[in-house]
Amino acid sequence: MLTWLRGRRRRKLLADPISPIWVKYVELHLDEFTRLPITDQRKLLADMRVIVAEKNWEGCGGLMVNDEMKVVVAAWASLLVLHLEHDYYSRVQSILLYPSGYQGPERQQGALVGPPDARLGEAWYRGPVVLSWEDADRAGRDDDGANVVLHEFAHQLDMLDRVIDGTPPLESRQAYQAWAAVMSAEYKKLAEDWRQGRPTVLDPYGMKDEAEFFAVATEAFFGLPIELAERHPRLYEQLKSYYRQDPAQRRITARQG
Repeated sequence: MLTWLRGRRRRKLLADPISPIWVKYVELHLDEFTRLPITDQRKLLADMRVIVAEKNWEGCGGLMVNDEMKVVVAAWASLLVLHLEHDYYSRVQSILLYPSGYQGPERQQGALVGPPDARLGEAWYRGPVVLSWEDADRAGRDDDGANVVLHEFAHQLDMLDRVIDGTPPLESRQAYQAWAAVMSAEYKKLAEDWRQGRPTVLDPYGMKDEAEFFAVATEAFFGLPIELAERHPRLYEQLKSYYRQDPAQRRITARQG
């Protein structure tokens, strides 16, 4: 019954035309949007509208959350699952936005430890996604490919199997084996490149653990796809297979067109 009612609400929501202002927000903040085929654009906008409607949006630290903020965050989250079977991040009930970086306690295996540390975002299992709006606002605009929204929602995909280990649910045993082999090698390579002082497409924060590596790799996959494909082809192919998207080819096609 709940599934039926939820589906009915979503159909009713999507039966109404989308606000042109919302479309402008997406076009302004997501350069990737204009590279998508029209069918993908329509799906992203539809998914974004559902996420905006169904999540509890909270401003923290004095921030007043407006429609533009909701649309931008929801649109980036929708890009991740554009070609995946999903239920609009149903385990995420709330999305909390701070004006900028904020202080959060260090948490280890469920226990609070250590002094507060500065954060740009965090994702909780069956809990909220927390984001710095300043960093969400500039996501996709800087040359470094950093995107806190993609990073934290990649963690949510990782959590779908209830294990936070950098491996989201995959389709087959062979897929898991290939993923493990490539991700392990690339994780070690990132650490070695950093020790040797070699430049890398991947944010060194990915060295923290396998879960952070997956989130950082996701940022690079969408933010620096051509560079990632050239310098980490095996990693790129794994992410391409998982997300069922090819952002590098989209950019190449856009440049040629």
